[in-house]
Amino acid sequence: MSGKAPLAIAFGCAGTSLTPGERALFREADPLGFILFRRNVDSPDQVRRLVAEMRDSVGRDAPVLIDQEGGRVARLRPPHWPALPAARACGVVAERDPIRGTRASWLHGRLLAHMLADLGIDVDCAPVADVPVPGAHDVIGDRAFAGEPGLVATLARAQAEGLMAGGVLPVMKHIPGHGRAHVDSHKELPVVHADRIDLERQDFAPFRDLADLPLGMVAHVVYTEVDPHRPASTSNTVISEVVRGWIGFRGLLFSDDIGMQALSGTAGQRAAAVLAGGCDVALHCGGDFAEMQDVAANGRALTPESLARWQAAKALVRAPEPADAQELRAELDAILAGGVA
Repeated sequence: MSGKAPLAIAFGCAGTSLTPGERALFREADPLGFILFRRNVDSPDQVRRLVAEMRDSVGRDAPVLIDQEGGRVARLRPPHWPALPAARACGVVAERDPIRGTRASWLHGRLLAHMLADLGIDVDCAPVADVPVPGAHDVIGDRAFAGEPGLVATLARAQAEGLMAGGVLPVMKHIPGHGRAHVDSHKELPVVHADRIDLERQDFAPFRDLADLPLGMVAHVVYTEVDPHRPASTSNTVISEVVRGWIGFRGLLFSDDIGMQALSGTAGQRAAAVLAGGCDVALHCGGDFAEMQDVAANGRALTPESLARWQAAKALVRAPEPADAQELRAELDAILAGGVA
């Protein structure tokens, strides 16, 4: 990495290859990294070319992220990539047999990593460590492993370790907890009125157990007992007192997508707000060129602390451990089959 710190932004792009305008913008803005969505994916060779284009545009080995959880949140899909179940499938097994369920979650992560590393993608926005409650919006739903915080932490850690064994960095989400939200933050701002004790016992607890993981993603959720006015992603109070304080997370913090309707203002204002709130990196995922220009103009370079967090995370990346994907999948399928009621 050059002496100048990159922009504290990860950008998406509009299509399956970079336009000349995108390439020029990325070269000039020098974002920390990039994120892929379904619109960016066609075939394995195409994805490999796009990943290479993204890195070439900034002249370094920039991180490339994707949301590949399994289940309904999967940017890579058949016929080119195998379908994996949602995290909840591992939780069903673990509630009956914790050892087998934990193994299933590790296998799940290792198979995700096998899929991504083959394409040059080195960061997966998983595991989901949220704890859903009855009556909450199903935006989390089966993306969560279970409803018990300790089990969620165990299975999320296993999935994270499986990802890292395959050479892919995990991003735990949505810190400090999205499971109690009654609306979808993609569409509106969730407001959680639970008291601090309940939040610490349930919502925040898995993240505290996972505080040593290298990367996290902050939720666009208001917790009125901590900060009644701002979502966690823009709240210095939530990030300093809860995320960095009570939870003790010391890794790199991404915001959730600043294009989500939970936030207000222009794209540039949203980026500035999450960075001012304490996120290390803003995620702008939509690929809208004018918005990316606005974000680049209103962003800032990674702070020395943020840069050190990223470098510490990147130092954890290692070459994938040898594995036979077919054997791993067969083992996972056998465990999950035994866990179905």
